[in-house]
Amino acid sequence: QLQASGGGLVQTGGSLRLSCAVSGRSFASYGIGWFRQAPGKDRELVADIRWRDGNIYYRNSVKDRFTISRDNAKNTVFLQMNSLSPEDTAVYYCASRNSIGISIDGSSYGYWGQGTLVTVSS
Repeated sequence: QLQASGGGLVQTGGSLRLSCAVSGRSFASYGIGWFRQAPGKDRELVADIRWRDGNIYYRNSVKDRFTISRDNAKNTVFLQMNSLSPEDTAVYYCASRNSIGISIDGSSYGYWGQGTLVTVSS
């Protein structure tokens, strides 16, 4: 199971830290991805981190503002989000990647958390 938390309401320029706790990790997981979906928009991959070596992917729009990190001992992945803008408003989901390669459409992610809402006010 994946449990996402940490969402909330924040003003433009503010920060939030999302957490994804992975429990019962009997399934193969190469890494964890954070996705988001805003109303009326497609789901998009925001960041991904590989368990084994911490290899990271960011989508361009969040580079230099978001930081993904992991705590292997606690099976937890974090997404630190700084300099938030209204365009970052979305439901954020964490998902477990069950293949070596990253897929920005989410097809290589087999297990999904329930989502946590991030709202950035202007």
